[in-house]
Amino acid sequence: MGTHRRPRQRAMGGGRVRTAVTITLAGAATATALGGGTGHADPKPTATQVKAKVDKLYREAEIATEKYNGAKERADAAEQRLEELRDEAARKEGRLNSAREALGSVAAAQYRSGGLDPALQLALSADPDRYLADAAFVERVGSRQTAAVGRVRKELREIEQLRGAARIEVTSLTSRRAELKSHRETVTGKLETARRLLSRLTAEERAGLAHGTNDRASRSSEADRDAPAASSSQAPNARAAAAVAYAHQKIGSPYVWGATGPDAFDCSGLIQAAYRAAGVSLPRTTYAQIDAGRRVSRSELRPGDLVFFYSGISHVGIYIGDGRMIHAPNPSAPVRVAPLDVMPFAGATRVV
Repeated sequence: MGTHRRPRQRAMGGGRVRTAVTITLAGAATATALGGGTGHADPKPTATQVKAKVDKLYREAEIATEKYNGAKERADAAEQRLEELRDEAARKEGRLNSAREALGSVAAAQYRSGGLDPALQLALSADPDRYLADAAFVERVGSRQTAAVGRVRKELREIEQLRGAARIEVTSLTSRRAELKSHRETVTGKLETARRLLSRLTAEERAGLAHGTNDRASRSSEADRDAPAASSSQAPNARAAAAVAYAHQKIGSPYVWGATGPDAFDCSGLIQAAYRAAGVSLPRTTYAQIDAGRRVSRSELRPGDLVFFYSGISHVGIYIGDGRMIHAPNPSAPVRVAPLDVMPFAGATRVV
């Protein structure tokens, strides 16, 4: 009987093939270790490329900052409402105790006269809700007792309503705090990425970027730092003028995200502080500030108007006339004077 044998592979299909595969894999591993398929490390980005990336990160961080500011405003409001609810509940519990003391006096008198009405027993028990749920008991006591029981019922009902509202606020506050944490992580992450990018530049390159960015804005800030507002138009009223004056005083203050002064600001924080100094309360975020007054066109601008930038309304400044504004740009630059065309114009609002 014949024997079936597997054909012997040729020499090229054996050791040589394995050797070729080994060499190929080793080459791929070496290329990967070097950072890419070409076997060469990524080239160092130019200062211009770094600036473009950093500017983009700053814009993204500012968007996240405004979201953080809004979430913080809502969290603060929820916390304040919660405190108010707790204070009101405490006051009502005080009135409840007074009402129950009145019932206790009635109970003591009844006990001395020979017995304690079951209705009063229940109202004074550790579970008064059981009594209050059964109106038939109220009918079994006299008018004086009925009034006292009615006060207990009213206070208990209102306290329970306050507790329910407080539970809702606690849930809201928990959600707002989680939102704050998320936005904070986004902002700090983008700013840290920008810092790392800038750290790859030499000191000379960083200085060149700092001086070269918005050169016209930088020159305007230096010239206007200690000068009064000069404009071909006047502020529409004293409060707008006062807001502009405050912003002038803050030229040179550092940009700090989430800050509202008096020594550091983010963009919407500067605007809020300027109008607060003028006696006008404004919302915290750019998204809300643009709706805080009457919209005006660019051709109608007067000193004190709020000017907004980018399609997402993520940046704001205060107009000071002659096509210029004061704003808090980003972590790379302090509060300064800048031309309106330094960023894409999105709209304007006259607050007062």
